[in-house]
This record gives sequence, C-alpha cells and structure tokens, in this order.
Amino acid sequence: MKEFYFTSESVTEGHPDKICDQVSDAILDDVLRQDINGRVACETLVTRGLLFIAGEITTEGYVEIPSLVRELLKEIGYVDMAYGFNYDASAIITAIQEQSPDIAQGVDIGGAGDQGMMFGFATKETPQLMPLPIMLAHALVKKLAELRKNKVLNYLRPDGKSQVTVRYVDDKPVEVTAVVLSSQHDEGISQDKIRDDLRQLVVEQVIPRELLAPHYKLFVNPTGRFVIGGPQADTGVTGRKIIVDTYGGFGKHGGGCFSGKDPTKVDRTASYFARYLAKNIVASGVAEKCEIQLSYVIGQKQPVSIMLNMFDTEKVPAEKLIEIIRKNLDLSPSGMIKKLNLLRPIFRKTACYGHFGREEEEFTWEKTDIVDLFASAL
Repeated sequence: MKEFYFTSESVTEGHPDKICDQVSDAILDDVLRQDINGRVACETLVTRGLLFIAGEITTEGYVEIPSLVRELLKEIGYVDMAYGFNYDASAIITAIQEQSPDIAQGVDIGGAGDQGMMFGFATKETPQLMPLPIMLAHALVKKLAELRKNKVLNYLRPDGKSQVTVRYVDDKPVEVTAVVLSSQHDEGISQDKIRDDLRQLVVEQVIPRELLAPHYKLFVNPTGRFVIGGPQADTGVTGRKIIVDTYGGFGKHGGGCFSGKDPTKVDRTASYFARYLAKNIVASGVAEKCEIQLSYVIGQKQPVSIMLNMFDTEKVPAEKLIEIIRKNLDLSPSGMIKKLNLLRPIFRKTACYGHFGREEEEFTWEKTDIVDLFASAL
C-alpha cells in the first residue's frame, strides 16, 4: 500500500494578491470590450491606502482605470473604513506605456508574445477532472464569501484563506485529515463562535461527511485573531498565487502567471490549451491522469516541444497522442485563441477561485468536445 498526504490552499477574492489579479484582469476585460486587438500586460500592487498599476497597454480604446478599480473594490467588499482599506478612500496611481515595438513585430504576425513553458493537467479523481485538494480549498473560500455577502455571517470581512490536506492510498484520495480556515472578522467576535460557525456553515456544508476523517483536525484563525487583514496587513501583487490559480501544486507550473495578460501571451493561452488537451485525453478514457507541457519561442507560431506524461495510466503511447495533437489542432497563439474563443471580456471571472475545474460558460478550455479525437486512438 502506497500512502501519502497532499495539501492545497486557496484564498478569497478579498485577499490582497487576489485583489491585484482581479484589477489586472478587469482592465484587460475593459480593453477587450472596446478593442479585441488590444495588447495588455498589466501588473497591480496594493498596500494600505494605495493601488499602483503599471504595465504595457496598446489599444484603440480608453480605460478609465480609477473608476473601474473603485467599482471593483466595492464589489469585492472593501466598503467600510474599519477594514483598513476602502474603495473610495484609497489612492490609485498608474504608470502605463505601450507594448514594445520589438515584441509587437513578432506578435503581429501571429507569433508567441514571449518564450516559456506551460503545463496542463487532469486527473480522474473528481468529476471536474481536477485534484481533490484544490477543488475543496476553492469551495471553502467561495462559501466564506457567500456567507459574508449574503450577511449570513455579517461579522466576516473580505480577506480569507483555506487549506485542505487529503490522505491518498494507492494514488486515490481517501479522506480529508486537516482543514485550515482563516477569515478576517469584526472586533469583539469570540474565536469560539467563529470556529463553531465556520465548522457548521462552511466545512460541514462543503466537504461531504464521508470524506472527513473521523478525527480530522480543524484550524480556524490559528493565531487566535484576524481583525487586521487585507491590504492594511499584507501587500498584494498580481501573479503571486499561481499555484492557487492552477492545480494546487499537484501538477507542474511553468512559472508565468495568467492575470493581466491578453490572449496573445502564451503564459495564459497555452496554459489554458494544455489544460484543454489534458482534460480531453482523460475524459476520452485514454488515461486516468495526464500532464502536458507546451513550450514556445517569442515571435514563433508553433511550440518547439510537446511533452505528454500519463503516469503509467495510459492505454495509448504518448507519441501517438502527440501525433494526433499536431495533426489535428493548431497550437499557434491565433489557433488556440480561435479554438477557445478567447477574445472576449471573460477574464476577471477567472481571477479568483481558480482558472480550472470551472463549469461556467466562459471557461471554454474546460469543454470536453474533442474526446472523440483521442478515443479514436484506442
């Protein structure tokens, strides 16, 4: 018997890093609403009382960044000065320039916007073909946000985190052995009340009873207090939650973040397409687990390498599947953009609770519409 424990984490939309991801993607969406050929590489930094937005934007449109950002912060929930950060009382500074013409000359002809390697992953251990720990971690923080926004627990504030540990036996998830929930809260709320509320209304509502180990460990606000949070307590930066955004550490990561990057950037688009390929391979029954790496050179259209690892679960050799991919699918940036219909303002929604394992209409890379292509190899 092979046994191991694996842990993944997630964060709420009010976490400082996730504020930054959402700001960067909201700006991208506003550019795409006006100009589908717009180029965006937008980074955000947030700290107490200040957002700093920098990057390269080339577009025929115009984004009113301060008003866009303030509305976003209001929606996230930073509406009270007691939170130490407020949508209407924080300074917003921008430092935006156009995309370098040296880069544009390679992108304009359909080449990749940068070099790099991107990974996609899928596994049969959940209906979404995602690792169980990250799916549970996302579900916990989404539930926290729901309870806060619906005022079921009106003492909750926007910042929060989750962490889930799962015991595996023979590569199969068996039970959840530990859960961590940290949720920012108002003054004067006892930790006993917060622990009881989050156990009953979050953990036991999200994680099926049969998955919880009989004596699982629950840690709620482990320091004993979480009143000061958000940008008042922690500086946030775009792209600092790349493992939260992907597979919770279960699959590899090429290192490039997604948020604030238009679809010509293969960091984003090729990662989405690699997930699309891996998911369809697993859904086809060819393998129970699959990881794909695509690598690109700046200005070049096609990947310089494709790696496929099915962890000894495959029914078809990897070389045959790679041949099918190269023969039937266009892996150029423009080909992937067209296949996944990415030139739409859909990206702010991706910026929290994970880019993968989502079943909403915008997440076209989650479709399993090319399973027959791989099943034909059986």
